Amino acid sequence: MNKQTSLESAIASITHGASILIGGFGSPGTPFSLINELLKQGQKELTLIKNDGNEPAIGISKLIENGQVTKLITSHIGLNKTLVDMMNRNKLEVEFHPQGILAEKIRNAGAGNFGFLSDIGIDTEITDHSQLITWQGKQFKVESALYADFALIHAKCSDIYGNLIYGSSARNFSPLMAMAADNVIVETPNIVSAGELNPEHIHTPSVFVNKLVYLEQLTEDYQCIEAHLGH
Repeated sequence: MNKQTSLESAIASITHGASILIGGFGSPGTPFSLINELLKQGQKELTLIKNDGNEPAIGISKLIENGQVTKLITSHIGLNKTLVDMMNRNKLEVEFHPQGILAEKIRNAGAGNFGFLSDIGIDTEITDHSQLITWQGKQFKVESALYADFALIHAKCSDIYGNLIYGSSARNFSPLMAMAADNVIVETPNIVSAGELNPEHIHTPSVFVNKLVYLEQLTEDYQCIEAHLGH
């Protein structure tokens, strides 16, 4: 099935109060056009899950600064003084997880698991001691899987069915997130006909993709990233 749709229609399917996984490690892999349309449409009380908070006035920071986000689940926001200030003033709830734990929580969701055991950070402030159990004589923290209503993904290339190829480091969290959401919306500047992609090069199969948005041109948000990655 051809999964192409308009940018406006794809984002209109996101409801107020939704939880959203957003691909990207810093800027590479961040779906800027999908984020900008979400900013334009104005859905609020969102929970965002992303490795980082981007930088001020860039990416998901736009949504947070615009008051559309209630909670951010992330590994760090150190590059964004605006978000740090909002968190310290209780204007934004931030839930931190070590980067590897965050990725594994998302991966577990995509694999259909409910969670896993870890000994990472059990003696630090990131651990709620009510989450600790003893197994085989050792203490572990129960880490729950991290699902979401939607995932917003940027791909280097796709066929019309939604088989995805990511570019270089822009791959990062995207394959995991595409498996861990009920609805996956993908933006890409390159869409080819069915059968044109080498099956061995596909990173995310079409079965995980619900909507596909063609980017006729990349906005200024992408310029430095595309130049860096050589796309």
